[in-house]
Amino acid sequence: MILASPRGFCAGVVRAIDIVERALTRFGPPVYVKHAIVHNRFVVERLERLGAVFVEELDEVPPGATTIFSAHGVSPAAYAQAAGRNLDVLDATCPLVTKVHMEARRYDAEGCSIFLIGHRDHVEVQGTLGEAPGRTIVIENPEEAERVQVADPERVAYLTQTTLSLDDTAEIVAVLKRRFPALRQPRKEDICYATQNRQRAVQALAGECDVILVVGSELSSNSNRLVEVAGALGVPAYLIESREGLNPEWLETATRIGVTAGASAPEEVVQDLVDWIAQRYDAPIRELEVILEDTRFPLPPRLAD
Repeated sequence: MILASPRGFCAGVVRAIDIVERALTRFGPPVYVKHAIVHNRFVVERLERLGAVFVEELDEVPPGATTIFSAHGVSPAAYAQAAGRNLDVLDATCPLVTKVHMEARRYDAEGCSIFLIGHRDHVEVQGTLGEAPGRTIVIENPEEAERVQVADPERVAYLTQTTLSLDDTAEIVAVLKRRFPALRQPRKEDICYATQNRQRAVQALAGECDVILVVGSELSSNSNRLVEVAGALGVPAYLIESREGLNPEWLETATRIGVTAGASAPEEVVQDLVDWIAQRYDAPIRELEVILEDTRFPLPPRLAD
């Protein structure tokens, strides 16, 4: 059995969870969180036990209550609504998502039409879309990139959801660049370092494994992309939330099992799966380190001490 490294929690997820935990300690429960702080049931349920209350709409939050915006980010309209309800807001948006929001505002100020590459129903995309709703067009696939029209082809730019597949994004960007030679691009690639690193680790696993297990939620975009990366390389991969989701038939003919995890999957859930496989199949464990991650994001000043 080969464990991918890096795997699991990224710096943005660690920061978001830390914000909820510290807010509960500092201000006491309940603390309200708009949307799941990260897309993982185990994380959400643990924080609920500590006193966090997860809501989808801000009108579910009592006026004046401590409220946290999730790692995926929200639109300016959500900040305005929170101010109108006198909510005490803590922002757990991943700094890399915040960067995309800032780029959207910059392109909007420059009068550009903005192609936002991503899944239009994903909460991160909805938040970014809210920065410039009149100028932003969500593009999900190369076919949409081929059809999209804008008022001024000389004033166009693109942004991407941070958790996409590098290959899928590159294909869409190539179409847009062909159709719109004046296309502006972000100063730095939007797909986050953790997404890229985990995808590269899966690519390395695919060269050594017969099957790959990806620990993560079905709602987790970056976890789903890991399955797609492995499949594109011809290695069957399965997304499971925990050991209970494992189908032993997947491993019947495998001699080399790879294990990785999406950026919001807790390491204890991964280790539970690894321990079960190791005991059942008497499988030795080896870690395949592709890159060392040492990124850390600062907490909001109110919680940083």
